[in-house]
Amino acid sequence: MLTIQGGRVEGGCDGLSRREFIRVGALTMGGLGTLSLADILRGEARAGVRTPHKAVINIFLGGGPPHQDLWEIKTEAPSEIRGEFKPIATRVPGVTICEVFPKLASLMDKAAVIRSVVGAVDRHESFQCYTGWSPESLRSIGGRPCLGSVVSRLRGPVDPSVPPFVGLAERTQHMPWSDPGATGFLGSTHAPFKPDGPALENMKPRITGEHLANRRKLLARFDALKQDRDAGGVLAGADSATALAFDVLTSSRLIDALDLSKEDPRVRDRYGSGKPYKFQYDGAPTVNEHLLIARRLVEAGARCVTLSYGRWDSHSDNFGLVRDHGAKLDQALSALIEDLEARGMLEHVTVIAWGEFGRTPRINAGGGRDHWPQVSCAFLAGGGMRLGQAIGATNRLGEYAKERPVTMQEIVATLYHNLGIDVANTTLTDPTGRPQYLTEQGPIAELVG
Repeated sequence: MLTIQGGRVEGGCDGLSRREFIRVGALTMGGLGTLSLADILRGEARAGVRTPHKAVINIFLGGGPPHQDLWEIKTEAPSEIRGEFKPIATRVPGVTICEVFPKLASLMDKAAVIRSVVGAVDRHESFQCYTGWSPESLRSIGGRPCLGSVVSRLRGPVDPSVPPFVGLAERTQHMPWSDPGATGFLGSTHAPFKPDGPALENMKPRITGEHLANRRKLLARFDALKQDRDAGGVLAGADSATALAFDVLTSSRLIDALDLSKEDPRVRDRYGSGKPYKFQYDGAPTVNEHLLIARRLVEAGARCVTLSYGRWDSHSDNFGLVRDHGAKLDQALSALIEDLEARGMLEHVTVIAWGEFGRTPRINAGGGRDHWPQVSCAFLAGGGMRLGQAIGATNRLGEYAKERPVTMQEIVATLYHNLGIDVANTTLTDPTGRPQYLTEQGPIAELVG
């Protein structure tokens, strides 16, 4: 941990008073321009309290959850398709979901389920859930950037010491399941911060406050030279990482957000641990506490948090997997929704849980379901949306979208909309100088219209 040498000043847990922190002056964050911390704090003071910012918590259910066993139970299908689960009533009349989600059923008025997601490709990766695009789109120039990187580019940090984009995904043997989101043609400046041990430790060198200040002054003297030499922004990624490291070192806000020992034990108990981890194999564990950390990160200032929850690739024992993963997700996701609401954050924070595709209608010989990109599903909550509804439906056998097909691009466009970004009028300039729209389709009218 960093030690600030000299007399300790009351008012900050890291030894710096707010007045002294203001004296740090303007902070440069890569290509985002200059932010005056003094101006930020003056605005906060005028407002009295910090206004909750808009954010997204994107929960990737890696492996492809079975759509017909989560949010639309096929009671009229034959036994080789229907499966073991029964539907249960929810708080919204006429909307039923799987029996493994009793807590979420009681919160259905604060959520929406989409039963007819289309446009997926048969690939085990998070790319479409984080971008809305096919992995091949613009690949020759770096690929499409994920939502977190776009938000980092367009909105920048809420708090200079907290990265706007954080990826919590645990490392998995099948690496695409732990990909927190690709920066695409935006480059490393807007990569997610990954608190996976080495990354965080590299931001906490054991140097004194005096040495830190001297190093920052030295770097500042090169600013003018670097601006002349790097007019094209080649060093933007390195500069933003350096600036973030200094800000983290002089503020405990990010480190505190990641430290669950600072959370009320009663709140932690409500989320649960997600243990014992079952059906993990080469995928992600069911870490319920990641959802709690995501809330803490958003509360600290993050705009987008991604995480990978469980391994839903149920080629065998589909129903045992769903009973295990579903019950744990029910506890953690319901706790997150209630937690955000209690803190006055739910209207501003969009929560989504979904996977890369659905599962086959017919149950295989091993009691599992195989890949089925023809249709999948999603669960959303918060974000100021019109909730308490189920959108779309599949046919009697769960084979295809019979009512209101919803594309993955529409869902990602909805996330952008909830962040205050107009996809119809917002573009990013790619490395060739061409403007690129964030999505080709607009948000889901039923949710935001």
